[in-house]
Amino acid sequence: MKGCNSMKSIVDDLFSLQDVGYKEFISKLVPNIDSETIIGVRTPALRKYASKLNSSEYKHEFLRELPHMYYEENNLHAMLINKLKGIDEVLEHVDAFLPYINNWATCDILPHKLFADYPERVYRKADSWLKSEHTYTVRFAIVTLLSFYLDEHFNEDMLYRLAEVKSDEYYINMALAWYYSFALIKQYAPTVKLFEEKRLGKWVHNKSIQKAIESYRISPEQKQYLRSLKQK
Repeated sequence: MKGCNSMKSIVDDLFSLQDVGYKEFISKLVPNIDSETIIGVRTPALRKYASKLNSSEYKHEFLRELPHMYYEENNLHAMLINKLKGIDEVLEHVDAFLPYINNWATCDILPHKLFADYPERVYRKADSWLKSEHTYTVRFAIVTLLSFYLDEHFNEDMLYRLAEVKSDEYYINMALAWYYSFALIKQYAPTVKLFEEKRLGKWVHNKSIQKAIESYRISPEQKQYLRSLKQK
């Protein structure tokens, strides 16, 4: 692998890590982006490279260079944001990067472990991201709420706030179903009320139930009841 001695060498380095078979796999996994923008770098190799670039003088220059051309550059960008140490810097870079995210996989790399230390501030940000017209900004808000707000920072109002999100976008609706399936697992009593009241769109409602009943953490009795709540 070459050293990070220029911005151009970063792309060259990524191509030096290319696995053509993996490129074909990723092209099927994220079919909504042009396969020509996918290099084909396996995640462990990309994470190792991110650690190397993180100590390079070109890290901040790379983070300022938007948009990127390649899928792996975007994933690398998300990984570098996750290595930042201060919440102000993290949120600044997240806000700058979100409009350029064009697929679910990059989006789902991004939630920063530091978010757990600033629940009120991050929740306010998540609420603002939910108002975006950009698919992956909204998805990022949902994934953030799923990742950090279904345990000690849970508030029942969140269930109803997300129920207001109505979209025809598959990757938003899939994130909602993912969120509500985990809400049923972790916060069953308040969450099941939304299903009884049919607060969610039919597809999200049924997909959430489907995913929840696949979990061993849902009791047989709960699974039976959830099946009875499916919309026809």
